[in-house]
Amino acid sequence: MKVIIRKMVHYLGNLLRFFQMSFLRASGAKIGKNTMISLGAKIDVRRGKITIGDHCLITHGCYILSHDGAAHVIDPSDNGTGFVTIGDHVFIGVNSVVMRNVTIGNHAIIGAGSVVNKDIPEGVIAVGNPIKIIKQLEPPYRPLPKKHTNVS
Repeated sequence: MKVIIRKMVHYLGNLLRFFQMSFLRASGAKIGKNTMISLGAKIDVRRGKITIGDHCLITHGCYILSHDGAAHVIDPSDNGTGFVTIGDHVFIGVNSVVMRNVTIGNHAIIGAGSVVNKDIPEGVIAVGNPIKIIKQLEPPYRPLPKKHTNVS
């Protein structure tokens, strides 16, 4: 019985993710193939432009923001609209925030709880608030796994 319930929850989650991705794409976000966005992630598509590459993993609690509602307070000529560009094979850890006008390069890893407020180059591990690059990965870069193995 437990296995049946787990499978039902899994398939329901996949169905909900399909609707979420369809909504995001219909709202103007460009999302690549085989990209997984957790149901608990928030992707801001109201203003600005969001582009997410192929084979990315955006985990629970992440916020990706393409605009800044308070920008006009600092600069009256800034309407707050911006962009976020995320490359291919990018992993964004739990509860991270990606601010507007940021580009994350291919094969980058963003640690949990990070605030991405500047561009991140290709093939690095970056963590923290504000974000700092802690390691450069050696090419050839390994892609994220297409299928996770059962480790229990």
